[in-house]
Order: sequence, then structure tokens, then C-alpha cells
Amino acid sequence: MSLLEVRDLTVTYAGGAAAVRGADLRLAAGEKLGIAGESGCGKSTLALALLRLLPAGTRVGGEILLDGEDVLAMKWGRVRAVRWAGASIVFQGAMHSLNPVHRIGDQIAEPILLHGRAAPAAARRRTGELLELVGLPAARAGAYPHELSGGQRQRVMIAMALACDPRLIVADEPTTALDVMIQAQILRLIERLVGEQDVGLIMISHDLAVLADTCDRLAVMYAGRVVEEGPARQVHEDALHPYGRALSEAFPRIGDPASRFAPRGLPGDPPDPAAVPSGCAFHPRCPAALEVCATQDQALRPAGSGRRAACVHVAEGAGAAEAEVRSGTP
Repeated sequence: MSLLEVRDLTVTYAGGAAAVRGADLRLAAGEKLGIAGESGCGKSTLALALLRLLPAGTRVGGEILLDGEDVLAMKWGRVRAVRWAGASIVFQGAMHSLNPVHRIGDQIAEPILLHGRAAPAAARRRTGELLELVGLPAARAGAYPHELSGGQRQRVMIAMALACDPRLIVADEPTTALDVMIQAQILRLIERLVGEQDVGLIMISHDLAVLADTCDRLAVMYAGRVVEEGPARQVHEDALHPYGRALSEAFPRIGDPASRFAPRGLPGDPPDPAAVPSGCAFHPRCPAALEVCATQDQALRPAGSGRRAACVHVAEGAGAAEAEVRSGTP
């Protein structure tokens, strides 16, 4: 049984904006899954849906199976029991997630106490252990969030996520606004802790290179749907879907003069979730679009080597070398 299985997930905000439109994902214990895409593609909405953290009035359909139990069908008491203990989340922007008037030690201890994992004295000891686990001295438990650097605050968020020994951690842009050196430290820390704790990890980012370096598998989202999925390195280096390839090519590659002197981007923006184009949602921006792309949407289909892609150019069961989309021509 998978640790997490998302089946045909749909999320529609009040007002009719369909932020997620039939997403399917699967994650095993100890596995690291990256989710990539531009802002507005549904990544964070999917993350919030996993723990039912979406605002009131949002319509959610499909199934989210955590250890075989549907999160969407849980009663609220069961949902509160699952949060932190079964699955936890590391939000982007730790300064906005931490309470500025509470010491960080109290904030880390709070879920431990709420879930009855330890008495107050033991919770304080556990807090010190968690801080040291993420590379901070236990004595920093008495600090307020503003007394810590950005990287240190992000480490506190990771310590909180680990406080109740969850089976699943969702990290939503965990290195946003951090400099590259601190970003590398946080990524290595997350990777090490996931391996040591044997938890499943979903990491969300717009940066394919970061996800390819950290995760086992990679899913690319566009307009609320997963348009490509497969081994992280393969998706980053040899994307089958034109959108995945455009994301990869948007970042210069070290040692590649062509990408350095002629960086390639993608014109335009993802569609408004309330006005998604008919057919393949990517076709207005796609350099390889055919007439059929404007009228017929494409479902994810097997594309060889544990990969899936939703593109008319990807033949059923084709390997990366056989996919016509690599050439960018119809």
C-alpha cells in the first residue's frame, strides 16, 4: 500500500476558480516526490488540500488516501489528529508562519502537547532534541522568531514538522527568499532527515533543478493538472512534455555555453483558473501545438521507464528517445 495516493483530485475555490483539475499522484514511505510548475499552476492548493487546510467555501472532490484512509472523508476530530502526527507541512516564508510573540521552543512543543505525546517537561526536552536535530543549539528554544536568521527560522519550521513523528511531510517552497548557500544547507538537511526518519516527502518548487537534485520522482503541474511525471533526473534533463522542457530550459546549465548566452524562457503566463482554455490548457503557449490541441485535452499516458506525459506528441508507451516532443516540432 502507498503512503499517499491522490486520485482525481479537484479543487474549486468560491467564485468558480478551478485550481486543481483531476490530479493523480502516488508516494511511498521513504520516497521524495517533487512538484514543479509556475505560480498559479495549483501546486500550493494541492498541498493545502492534502491536510484540508483550504478556506471555507472551497469545493474538493476525488480522494486523498493517507495510509489507505481518505482524508476528505474524515470527521474533523480525525483530521485534527492526523495533522502533525500523520502528516505535517512546512510553509514557505517561516516569518509569516511563526507566531512573533511566542518563543520558538513553545511553538515546537505545542503540537507535542496537543497530541498528548509527552508531559510539559518531556516536551521541553523533545524540543531541545529537535532543535539539535536540525542543526540549532537547544538553548535557542528561548529565542523569538525575529532573533533568528531566515535559515534558522526555516530550520525551526522543519523541527515543528518533525515534532510528532509524522509519516508524511509536505514542504511548500521551503527555501523561498533564502540565499543560495542557506538554500543548499536546508535542502541537504531535509534530504538527510527524510532518509533517517523514513518519512515520505512532497517538495513543491518552481525550480526543476532543485527538485531534480533532491527528489526521487518529479511531477510537473500546469493549469491544475499533472502534465508529466517520472524519475526526477529524467524529467529535468529530458522532459517529454513541452511545458516541462520549457521550465527546465529557463535555468542556465553550468558548463553549457549555449544556455548561458542564449537562455530560453516561455512567453505569457498560466491561464486564469476561472478561464482555462479548451483542449490542452497549454496549447496557447506551446511551440509544438497542433490544431487538435485546441479542442482535445490529453490525459496522462505511460511513456516508458516509469514515466507519464499528457501530450499528443507522446506515443502510448514511448520511451524518451522515441517521443517526438523532444524536437519541439509537430
